[in-house]
Amino acid sequence: MEIEGKAVVVTGAGGNGSGRAIARRFAHDGAAVVVCDINETGARETVRQIEAAGGRAAFCPADVRVEAQVRKLVGFAEETFGALAVLVNNASATFHPGEPLEHWSETVATDLLGTMYGTRLAIDAMRRGGGGAIVNISSISALWHGRERPAPAYDAAKAGVLRLTTGLAWLHPEANIRVNCLAPGWIASEQVRAYWEPLTAEQRKQRGAPSKLLELAQVADAVARLAADESLFGRVLVWWSEDEPRLIPWADPGYAALLSAAV
Repeated sequence: MEIEGKAVVVTGAGGNGSGRAIARRFAHDGAAVVVCDINETGARETVRQIEAAGGRAAFCPADVRVEAQVRKLVGFAEETFGALAVLVNNASATFHPGEPLEHWSETVATDLLGTMYGTRLAIDAMRRGGGGAIVNISSISALWHGRERPAPAYDAAKAGVLRLTTGLAWLHPEANIRVNCLAPGWIASEQVRAYWEPLTAEQRKQRGAPSKLLELAQVADAVARLAADESLFGRVLVWWSEDEPRLIPWADPGYAALLSAAV
């Protein structure tokens, strides 16, 4: 897909993490970017950075937990920059690893329902515009069975995002709309760095942390590829930071290696 001059929406793009990096990457490639976040100050800073670099961007506030606000976001993109070409569902609730039984409603509403609202409304917009691409952001933790420090609501929401993505592969042949997903490992955001950097190599190993983090630019590159590569639809790109990015094979059942439980 050629992105230059087309409208792109990135949710959760008002912080110092992946959303801003993704928005800046699409603007660098010539897209007109709608920056969405509940953090107006941060979102306007993302717009400022894009415009300072010669790109085009506009801010639209929206809480992705509220379907009506997501509807307005999609409409704003169409009215401001024309047909919606790409939606990146990046918005995520605050991560609370120390409180595994709290914040469930907020997490599921943001990470799963917000992604579902955005996807559903973007499909309608892309049908009007002749096609497009949706990139959902999940997590490698959605695939990790039995990790030492689980975040149950977050992992469940991100697993739902994976299945939402693969279940919409049929949209490509029917409507020229491609839905793909990135499932990254630990990303070098400020919050993650603050936790990860003080750890020794042994502590990282004990806590299931990688020896290196995914850089924000790497995440943005992966999202841009999933949006642009017209051979990919309904696919999940997994990227543990110690490995190369790899696609889960199509029709993979997710239980290829099982332990016997014969009775």
